[in-house]
Amino acid sequence: MNEEQLDALIKRPKIELHTHIEGMAPPAFIRGLAQEKNVDLSKIFREDGSYDYRDFVHFLSVYEAATSVLTGPEEFARLTSAVLEQAAANDVVYIESFISPDFCGGSDLTAWKEYLHAIQDAAAVAERDLGITLRGIATPIRHFGPEKAKPAALCAAETAGEFITGLGMGGDENQGQQRDFAYSFDMAREAGLHLTTHAGEWRGPQEVREAVEDLGVSRIGHGVRASEDLAVVDMLIERDITLEVCPGSNVFLGVYDSLDKHPIEKLRDRGVKVTVSTDDPPFFHTTMRKEYADLARVFGWDGEIFDQIDKNAVDAAFCDADTKARIRKALEAS
Repeated sequence: MNEEQLDALIKRPKIELHTHIEGMAPPAFIRGLAQEKNVDLSKIFREDGSYDYRDFVHFLSVYEAATSVLTGPEEFARLTSAVLEQAAANDVVYIESFISPDFCGGSDLTAWKEYLHAIQDAAAVAERDLGITLRGIATPIRHFGPEKAKPAALCAAETAGEFITGLGMGGDENQGQQRDFAYSFDMAREAGLHLTTHAGEWRGPQEVREAVEDLGVSRIGHGVRASEDLAVVDMLIERDITLEVCPGSNVFLGVYDSLDKHPIEKLRDRGVKVTVSTDDPPFFHTTMRKEYADLARVFGWDGEIFDQIDKNAVDAAFCDADTKARIRKALEAS
């Protein structure tokens, strides 16, 4: 593949199924907001202005510090505009983002609805002006514990609809067990929400199996450690589970030493439905264009393979049939 072909490949329309709305916040946006509020967040930034953290657990604390200045619906509206502008600049036409009721009003239903209204208004403007569609996945935080997940799940269930289309779970995978959160996932399922959860990033393949068997999810966030057990890989194929893979995130955080050691190609070749996302792009110094370029260079992925990645993503997207039809048209126009 020559440079011209690569350039065309990385500029094709894209779909992201695994992002965190706060984690997409540009560092300059958070610094500016902190200055407006006279909040000192200097410790979470490097001299070059990027986010500063040592490891995954420290990353979570820096992440939560950054979100501390997002204290109201208006800030989340501004955040939504900023992150969708950056995603659209990377040719993303459809994006799903984890939105935590804990960070949006402390899982108070009335406050949560106010935050959602502000986010949706900003998303509607971005869709009109930039051609990017956003859908939200309400997200309990795993290391906050099962009891705090219940009001977050209730917020999701009470606002399920065209915009909030799923329930996920983020946070520290090493805290507790997937089954501890079954009550919250059952509540969301009864409300008609699609289900996903982070698993198989820091813990091994058994965590992926438990996510599927104990929570009944149709997608797995990351899920890459499933590659260490072919029985789990085969289970993903048999149950038609799609993986929301974030290669750049996995490499940056040290799950894998380098992209050539990442199992995304082995999983895809085996028959697992994989997709590609950025997770928390400014934290991990990545973009969707960079992800596509890196995958093309390291694994030789061409347009045909990315077509299959697109199909996997559309099929697994947590949106209605009309929205999927619009996404397919946007992809076909490339």
